[in-house]
Amino acid sequence: MSVPAVEPPYIRGETWDELLRTWEALDVPEGWKAEIIEGYIIVRPAPSKPHTYIASKLHRRLLPVLPEGWDVYQNVDVRIPLRSGVFQPDLVVLPEALMLDGTPETQAGDAALVVEVTSRGNAGRDRVEKLAGYARAGVPLYLLVDRVASQGPVITLFGEPRSGVYRTLWTGKFGDPIPLPDPFEHAIDSSDFPVG
Repeated sequence: MSVPAVEPPYIRGETWDELLRTWEALDVPEGWKAEIIEGYIIVRPAPSKPHTYIASKLHRRLLPVLPEGWDVYQNVDVRIPLRSGVFQPDLVVLPEALMLDGTPETQAGDAALVVEVTSRGNAGRDRVEKLAGYARAGVPLYLLVDRVASQGPVITLFGEPRSGVYRTLWTGKFGDPIPLPDPFEHAIDSSDFPVG
């Protein structure tokens, strides 16, 4: 899937730096997310319990298969300036050293894997804008757990980003083992992911 580049829709002629300052100054309620997607600031409430359950299960199942020196994190803002974005993936696998390097920013391209679990209010963004953003940033693997797909819950693993476009590496349904390639080389269990 190819998503064309768009001119960022900055509010009132703001620059990228001004948009970042506005985003950083937001007083976001606890549990809510504030992201910049395609130049727009998007604020969303905390995800549903099934959404959180899936993210938690994936987090725990990724821990034993991580390469040495890497860890899985939640609530990390990753920057994608080429797509005018600051995304907060449900899970992101990053080098441990990066989390302690003293810089406040994390670039999406530093991740080995990002995971997004869809909800009714964000599914389109996870399927289109974030897919394009992560590919453009060069994130090697993007796991999309689509709870609300029209054909029923589906899991898709994207990888091998080239020229800002991912290749679909694998697609399955809830219950299928998720085959993660190098550097994980492990299948992740999805048999207890709630449907609906």
